[in-house]
Amino acid sequence: MEKFNNVYFIGIGGIGMSALARWFRGSGYHVAGYDRTRTALTEQLEAEGMLIHYEDDVKLIPIDFIDDALIVYTPAIPSDHKELNYFKAQGRQLWKRSEILGRITEKVFTVAIAGTHGKTTTSSMVAHILKYAGKNVFAFVGGITQNYKSNLLVGDKDAGEQIMVVEADEYDRSFLRLSPAIAVITAMDPDHLDIYKDEADFVDTFNQFAGQVKNNGVVFAQGNCPVRKLDNNRTLNSYGKSDSDFSPFNKRIEKGYYIYDLKTPAGAITNIALGVPGDHNVQNSIAAFAVGLQLGIPAETIKSALKEFKGVKRRFDYIYRSEKITYIDDYAHHPTEIKAFLSAVKEVYKDKKVTAIFQPHLFSRTRDFMDGFAESLSIPDALILLEIYPARELPIPGITSSVLLDKVNLTEKKVVSKSDLMKTLESTDTDILVTIGAGDIDQFIEPIKELLEKEAGR
Repeated sequence: MEKFNNVYFIGIGGIGMSALARWFRGSGYHVAGYDRTRTALTEQLEAEGMLIHYEDDVKLIPIDFIDDALIVYTPAIPSDHKELNYFKAQGRQLWKRSEILGRITEKVFTVAIAGTHGKTTTSSMVAHILKYAGKNVFAFVGGITQNYKSNLLVGDKDAGEQIMVVEADEYDRSFLRLSPAIAVITAMDPDHLDIYKDEADFVDTFNQFAGQVKNNGVVFAQGNCPVRKLDNNRTLNSYGKSDSDFSPFNKRIEKGYYIYDLKTPAGAITNIALGVPGDHNVQNSIAAFAVGLQLGIPAETIKSALKEFKGVKRRFDYIYRSEKITYIDDYAHHPTEIKAFLSAVKEVYKDKKVTAIFQPHLFSRTRDFMDGFAESLSIPDALILLEIYPARELPIPGITSSVLLDKVNLTEKKVVSKSDLMKTLESTDTDILVTIGAGDIDQFIEPIKELLEKEAGR
C-alpha cells in the first residue's frame, strides 16, 4: 500500500467497515466515507471525528480525499455506484475490507474466528477473555460488544506482543485473505449460495481457510464441521460434541446461568457459568475456552471472564423487560441460527407465549433455504413475517414472504408490511416478543420499546 494521510470508506456504516474505520481513526488517519443510511452507528462515527455523507455524489467527497486517500469499499456496494466508479475511472487502487484486514494482521499474532454462525459471539468472547486476562489484545468484531460498547477493542501498539482477534467472513471468500496462528470454525452450514457454486464449493473453501493457518498453528472446529486433516504440523482439535477433544457434559440451568463441565485433553474443568443463554452459546464458549487455554490463560481466569461476558448487541439482546412482557432482539438470518435462538427462548420461557417478528434477508437465501426457514419459524407460538429485505439483490419471481408463510406450521401467522407493523403490535397480545433478522428490522427496535413502555404506563 502506498503512503497516505486519509482513508475513504465506501459503505462506512457496515459493522465490519466501521470497526476498520475506527482503527484507522485511532491510528491518526483522517477518515471519511459514504453510507446509504444514517444510523446510530454512523452518528457515533461522526461524533468520533469522521466525515460521513449519505448521498452517492462525487461532489460530497471531501476535497482532501480526492487525490490523497486509501479507498476501501465493501463488496455489498452495487456495481453502478457513482463514487466507486469515479475512483475506478481515475485509475485509483481500490481495496476490499478483507484485503486491508489481511495486511494489518499479517505480521501480528492473529486469532481468526470463522463460521456460518456463532463467529461474532465467539470472537467477542475470545477478545473479552484476553482483555480480562491482561493480554495486549486488538479485536475487530462483527457486532457491538455489551461489555465494551464497541466493535473494536484497542490495545497498546507499544506494549509488547500484540494479539489480534478478527472475525473471518466467508462472504465473498474474504477469509482467504487471512493467515492466522489460531483459527476457529464454528459452523459450516451452507450459506451465500449466490457466491458459492454449491455446498461442496462452500465446504472446500472453509477447508482452504483452515489450511492457511500458519505452520505449527492450531484449528478448533465444531464437531459437526467436515474439516479435513491438516499438514505442516498444524493441529486440528474438535469441540462441542460428546466425542470431541473439548466436550461439554453435565449441562444445567441454575439461577439464570447456563452451567456446564468441560472435558479437555488436559482433564476436566467444572462449573463453567454463562450469563448468555442458549446451547449455541455453550458451543461458542467452548471454542473461546479452548483458545484461551491454547494461549496459556489459566482455566479459572477464563471461567471468571465468561461469567462476566454480557453478550453482543443484537444477539439474544434484552431490549425491554416488565412483569407483563419481555422483548428480545436477535440478528439471526439463517435457518440454523433462527432455530438456535428460538429454541433458547422457548427453553428459558417454557410456559410463555412467544411471538416472533422475522424479516427475511435476501431473495436468494430465502429461496435456497425456504424449507429450513419454515421449520425454524414454526417454533414460536405466533409469527409476524415482514417482506423480504433485498439488500444487494433484485426480486426473484415466486420468492415472497407469503410463499414462505404458507409453509410455516403455525395457526397464528401473518405477513405484515413495515408500514403496518407498529399498528399490528398495538393489538398483539403476547408474553415474549422477539425481533429477528439482518436487514433494517433493527430500525424498529426503539419504536417497539417505546410502544411497550407506553403501554406499561397506562
